[in-house]
Amino acid sequence: MPKQNFKVCWCWRRIFKTRVVEPPRDVVIAFQRFAPNGTMTVDDLLKFLIEHQGEKNATKEGAQAIFDSLKHLNIFHRRGLHLEAFFRYLLGDNNLVHPPSSQVHHDMNAPLSHYFLFTGHNSYLTGNQVSSSSSVEPIKDALLRGVRVIELDLWPNSKENDVEVRHGGTLTSPVDLPNCLQTIKENAFLASEYPVVITFEDHLNANLQKLVAKMVIDTFGDMLYRTVAENIEQFPSPESLKKMILISTKPPKEYLQGNAQVSESEMGTKRPSYLEHVPDEDEEKAVPQYRQLIAIHAGKLKGGLDNWLSDDPKKVRRLSLSEQELENATKTHGTKIVRFTQRNLLRVFPKGTRVDSSNYNPFVGWMHGAQMVAFNMQGHGKHLWIMHGMFKANGGCGYVKKPDFLLQRGPNDEVFDPSAPLHIKTVMRVKVILGEGWHQDFHHTAFDRYSPPDFYTRIGIAGVPEDKDVKQTSIIEDEWLPVWEEEYEFQIRVPELAVLRIQVLEYDTAGRPDFGGQACFPVTELRSGIRNVPLFDKKGDKYKHVRLLLSINFERPYDL
Repeated sequence: MPKQNFKVCWCWRRIFKTRVVEPPRDVVIAFQRFAPNGTMTVDDLLKFLIEHQGEKNATKEGAQAIFDSLKHLNIFHRRGLHLEAFFRYLLGDNNLVHPPSSQVHHDMNAPLSHYFLFTGHNSYLTGNQVSSSSSVEPIKDALLRGVRVIELDLWPNSKENDVEVRHGGTLTSPVDLPNCLQTIKENAFLASEYPVVITFEDHLNANLQKLVAKMVIDTFGDMLYRTVAENIEQFPSPESLKKMILISTKPPKEYLQGNAQVSESEMGTKRPSYLEHVPDEDEEKAVPQYRQLIAIHAGKLKGGLDNWLSDDPKKVRRLSLSEQELENATKTHGTKIVRFTQRNLLRVFPKGTRVDSSNYNPFVGWMHGAQMVAFNMQGHGKHLWIMHGMFKANGGCGYVKKPDFLLQRGPNDEVFDPSAPLHIKTVMRVKVILGEGWHQDFHHTAFDRYSPPDFYTRIGIAGVPEDKDVKQTSIIEDEWLPVWEEEYEFQIRVPELAVLRIQVLEYDTAGRPDFGGQACFPVTELRSGIRNVPLFDKKGDKYKHVRLLLSINFERPYDL
């Protein structure tokens, strides 16, 4: 059996034996049930898939494909699977808790307002909101991850004769707008063929708006979606907009009338002086060229929340609120927000004090129907991991159909009340069985200089407040292949907005625990049975070998 040496001092080493992970009790019991003769045939495997894994549509051809995928293993037997081969199948890519190759399966023919959109904030920044560089690389990375809404802040250059993308009023460096547009064009539909929305935070005079119009038209051409009428009563569907680019910003008349607002995400930036002047005749002529590009009109109406959230039956629009504005609005206008978002788009963005590019709780927006919960994609952390998990749903296309309860109206035109009590819809039981792969993906002293790691797992539900719950396994000391076999129960009221969140940590007596991997998946798309869960690093990239083995089962409350 191989050994690992940990140097304690120049004359003393600690030696630990490393073991090979063995089939745990749950796997052995399942194998014995479906392979009573000690060998699992294709028919036995098919029965296991249907009865134990809940794959009601499993076929013999699919079971045979699993057999064929294991033939390269020395432990494979031509007459069927022995226990070890069955175990390796359970830990392989044919048995993922959420298959990455799943297809788009939501109805994509409803208006855009019926979907949550994977939305970025200040998509050009590489780091913090104050002093980081601007680049096209974060835009490319976001699109390749499936993000469908890209935000660009447009400002005049120092000579006010050209346009640059930057976070105004800060020390962030600029990036050229044409480069940003070209990057969007080249990467928009590599991860998803569904439409990309570009939101402009516009700080330009009319002449520069005319220049932007030319850049946009020259770059996107026929890819650009433009409406015939200035105002539309209903947004088109994602299906009808495949491989199209949509521009969303405030109509330029707001600037020409002296009502321009500084970017809603700026931190105390004063309105540029050039927006104060009365436009001359040439500038008036330039406005229509820019205005005609706008597929989704944005802006706040004059007055307070009641006006902001008014629903005009003759036209739809986009409203932007900061996370703090939204939280305040939900206290007094919860149902009005839900009603507004049934037809109109609501964008939520991080408050200006998040200079470190951190993020906020997305469920406040989602529970009220907000379609564009805008996140800083360049960082990492709990909320961004949850966002990644949410948009693994529906084939990872960047559009997730909103739950029916957010779209329905009652006989008296009433809508869902987010503050009303919720009933338990499902109970999810999760057993954390074991983990493996760290010794392959990490150096043997990555977690502890003097011994193998002491892993534990935190597993829980991220969702509406009533559904939030976190459990923690015991700590397995000095072990690269931890076996927990610990089971937990989660009562879920809104499974449509629930995300299973997993984090593996390494206990450190001297300080904060070390990071050992994380994963987030939409609860409604989890596969039941014994499944393996690939873990991801802090940035959301999948490790090559690190994974957990879980057992997941769902029950209705009255089955308890």
